[in-house]
Amino acid sequence: MTLDYIIHLANYSDGVLYVLAGLFVIAVAVIIDRMWYLRRAILRGSSIVRRMAAMGRVNEDDLVTLRDYAGRMPEALLLDTALNHMHDTNHAAMNSRMDEAIMLVAPRLDRRMWVLDTIVTLAPLLGLFGTIIGMFHAFSVLATPGHAPAEVTGGVADALVATACGIFIAMVGLATFNMLQNQVRLIIHQLETIRTMVLNRTDGAPVVPHAGSRPAVRSAVAA
Repeated sequence: MTLDYIIHLANYSDGVLYVLAGLFVIAVAVIIDRMWYLRRAILRGSSIVRRMAAMGRVNEDDLVTLRDYAGRMPEALLLDTALNHMHDTNHAAMNSRMDEAIMLVAPRLDRRMWVLDTIVTLAPLLGLFGTIIGMFHAFSVLATPGHAPAEVTGGVADALVATACGIFIAMVGLATFNMLQNQVRLIIHQLETIRTMVLNRTDGAPVVPHAGSRPAVRSAVAA
């Protein structure tokens, strides 16, 4: 497939293929941006969860260390909120503040995802629109005296390229959109896990003994 033939196909659809190419470029840019950001957030969140799971209690210095380690990831805002409210006498207030932090972070996770969702819906429709325009050009040959049948069938084949391109863009966009949505849900779950772990390790309750520790001996034996 030469460049001249591609230009011919684009012109045959009255420029619809150019629009589809632009949508594909935008979709790829959104996919790369979201995959890079969400993947980093998942890895950072998993590391923070593992670190906190190894701690019996979490003090202020531990939260500062974890917050600095989170950097600019979503976990940083949650840990910073916990750090600012860990000395509150009302532990339920700290829980409420951390819930608010998660709700504030959530819109940052699916930023620009609406663009990908729109492209998934719009691309097949544009492809069909380009095919219809191409069909007009193909069947207009029938009005020309002495036309060859191959010109009509060739024009129909060229017109169907627009629909094929639109469906291809939609398939790629839909698969990656579902994958990114799953990653967003995983990050929300990580944030809620970190919230619960912080609350459990800063509530002042005694640390649960390890499985291998010896049980306490009763001071008195019932007669």
